[in-house]
Amino acid sequence: MVRVIEDMFGIAVNPMMQKTDRIRRFTLITERGMSVSIITLGASIQSIKVPDFNGKLEDVVLGYDDVAGYYRNNGNYFGATIGRVANKVACGRFKLCGKDINVSRNVRDRYHQHGGFIGFDAVIWDVVGVHKDGITLQHISPDGHEGYPGELTTNINFSLNETGCFGMRIEARTKATTTVNLTNHTYFNLAGHGAGKEALYQHMLMIKAQKIVDVDHDLLPTGKLMRVRSTPYDFSSLVNLGKRLNQVATCPLSGFDNNFCVDCSPNRVQLVARVVHPCSGRFMEVHTNQPGLQFMTANDLPDESCGGAPNTGKGGASYVRHGAFSLQTQKYPDAVNHCDFPTIVLNPGQLYDHQVVYRFGSCPKRV
Repeated sequence: MVRVIEDMFGIAVNPMMQKTDRIRRFTLITERGMSVSIITLGASIQSIKVPDFNGKLEDVVLGYDDVAGYYRNNGNYFGATIGRVANKVACGRFKLCGKDINVSRNVRDRYHQHGGFIGFDAVIWDVVGVHKDGITLQHISPDGHEGYPGELTTNINFSLNETGCFGMRIEARTKATTTVNLTNHTYFNLAGHGAGKEALYQHMLMIKAQKIVDVDHDLLPTGKLMRVRSTPYDFSSLVNLGKRLNQVATCPLSGFDNNFCVDCSPNRVQLVARVVHPCSGRFMEVHTNQPGLQFMTANDLPDESCGGAPNTGKGGASYVRHGAFSLQTQKYPDAVNHCDFPTIVLNPGQLYDHQVVYRFGSCPKRV
């Protein structure tokens, strides 16, 4: 039986109303000891504790111990819900119903990213339900916010069960035709959130995808899809992540930040990725109904080898470049400007239904 425990995480100013509000934390705990903590700031995943093959619990997601940490490092988006449109919108503009739409250009005044200056990650979400296995959070985004048309109501149901499945069901409805492409921006390290680069290089990764979205030097889609076979981007079977990171070390990013076009049937929740940390036995599977999976290796965190000061996270842990990975379920980046990509247009009367399940477990340590 899953328990749901609430505590006070802190206080902050809600940017939507400019009023001080409480940040509440809800922790879902299984009888086996696995737990997931969600805070109402950004509907963010603050902690996930998973046992290894010996039953030892470790927190496997990057985050902070207090509200101040999230505000100091808001550009990292650790654990946050990202929207109204995740990833990038080229030049901050697109056409919708024959009209030119201009959204905020919050990156060097060149393009729109992760919902703009005040995205879904920056607001305090309302608690609209506490259930036997989880909670439901809600945010109402006003018509015109960050340039997006239509009032949008988004509900996220977070749930956990005894089999180690942590699920998010994101539903949204609009009052006028708009664009919606939400995701969650959690960074993982299955050896422990502060285990760093050396531990990340031990991970094994599989992504069920034969293509990735081709991008330019700004990581904006060119409109083409690139086949991954016989390239460092081919994760069609379990492969050592350290080996692959070494193969892209001389590339401009020196890491991964790519949208994989996953092999799945539309509107069906299916396995799209699996990660294993052999030393601890922990594994994580990603199941979703979304056509895209953004795989990132924390390329923007400080590089200690070049003298960068580590980002200090929970418990004083040092977060460094290539010290974590992210697997974000979504539709393709800049989809609204590419008619061949899966659509992100949502009309009144339609339901945006985004489902993702992260299944955690452990297997015997390999000798």
